[in-house]
Amino acid sequence: MKHKSILSSSLFGLALSACVTINIYFPAAAAEDAARVIVRDVLNEEEVEVTKEKQEPNDQSNVESFDSLTYVVAGAVLNMLISPAHAEADININTPAIGALRNSLKARAGALKPHYASGAVGLTSNANVQIRDQSLIALKDRNQVKKLVADENKERGALYAEIARANNHPEWEDDIRSTFARVWIEEVAAGTWYQDTSGSWTQK
Repeated sequence: MKHKSILSSSLFGLALSACVTINIYFPAAAAEDAARVIVRDVLNEEEVEVTKEKQEPNDQSNVESFDSLTYVVAGAVLNMLISPAHAEADININTPAIGALRNSLKARAGALKPHYASGAVGLTSNANVQIRDQSLIALKDRNQVKKLVADENKERGALYAEIARANNHPEWEDDIRSTFARVWIEEVAAGTWYQDTSGSWTQK
């Protein structure tokens, strides 16, 4: 059992030192799940629950568990030594600032909804909203809609930046915005107008 202890200590020490060199790449899948939770909530759709699988305890003996852990650590260390080290992080969207922006967007969604439906307002390719056809808005309501759009875009931009900041990776902001751009279009109601990557308007 002594040689196992020595081996384990060595492997753990090597693993810990190797972890310092791990690069955290933008977690595209986690970001998409997080964006879908927020977008569905804002649009009053059913939220997607993003959970992690929980490991269930097994009935193996301590020795068997120790051996399994040793092999897992050894494999991880070898993998880090042989190939470029990388890891994928989760996305945290549960902060007071994100919650406040999310609630504000949700409160404004009802006022924007009829303008999406009429085609006056559409989704842009950079995850914002834009007045597409001002003639579809009553003259008396145009200034109000312009303010709605301006406020919406200001808070959407703040949301994307805050998610990046809350996850300690401000450089992820553009990737987060791109992810939201796609998810907004996927989740918005049929008939809504949106811009494709070329800037052309298309009706969903």
